[in-house]
Amino acid sequence: MNNSQKILKMISGFIEAGLITSKDLRKEIATSLKFKKEDFVSKLDLVTKNEFIILKKIIEKQQKEINELKKKQKKLKR
Repeated sequence: MNNSQKILKMISGFIEAGLITSKDLRKEIATSLKFKKEDFVSKLDLVTKNEFIILKKIIEKQQKEINELKKKQKKLKR
């Protein structure tokens, strides 16, 4: 069942249950979409900006150390 069919089924269920007013219907749809959005975002496993900045600094530091070790290795080979 695709998303549009699910939404239509949900709307028909609301109408059958007596939630005919547009405000109630709009509120229910908004709530449903909000939960779907939150579920989707949680599956993405995103990081905060602070976590990203910290990881970026760690990687930059490690890259600098790698470059220094490569220079030392070249000197030792001579």
